[in-house]
Amino acid sequence: MFDLADGATISAKKDGLVNIGGVLLMRDDRLAERADNLLILTEGFVTYGGLAGRDLEAMAQGFTEVLDEDYLRYRIGSVQYLGDHLRAAGVQIVEPPGGHAIYIDAAAFCPHIPPAQFPGQALVCALYRHAGIRAVEIGSVMFGRVDPDTGAASHPPMELVRLAMPRRVYTQSHIDYVIEATVEVFAARDRLRGLRIVEAPAALRHFTAKFVEE
Repeated sequence: MFDLADGATISAKKDGLVNIGGVLLMRDDRLAERADNLLILTEGFVTYGGLAGRDLEAMAQGFTEVLDEDYLRYRIGSVQYLGDHLRAAGVQIVEPPGGHAIYIDAAAFCPHIPPAQFPGQALVCALYRHAGIRAVEIGSVMFGRVDPDTGAASHPPMELVRLAMPRRVYTQSHIDYVIEATVEVFAARDRLRGLRIVEAPAALRHFTAKFVEE
């Protein structure tokens, strides 16, 4: 697969089964040298990239274990199970389900909330309030932009909410709980209200912005 790419990034925190770290791959030797030099200046030497020895050992073990086909079958099957049951209840998702997360179409979930009022973030808040489910918005909060000269706002083509599946944590009963709670929020979706940003940094506002309901 990597033979078809000029480069790749891997977050080891996802399916590398490790708590921190990642991998950056580049075919261009000059570009790789520039990246190595920047790494040395900001994180650490290329042999450890700022990571502790314990984390490097965990990453090596994780990349070995993640290739176990029984593990992969269970993980991918769990995500498929979640996606199938949400679709059966009428919740629109990005299809087909993958192996890492389910992405709910928040614009279809909350058609009465315009992009300027962040339907994805409204759904994220609703899931947490209703059932303690932590999700993340991938839409106008994360990728929306405001022109500094005109004040005009632009919004991405999709408003999504990601239900990322922690590895080696959830059983089927946990997933059933997520399904039941999400369907309950979906049944009462007309009561969801849009949001307005009252405080946000100049960049990466999706991490620390503060909202109020409209």
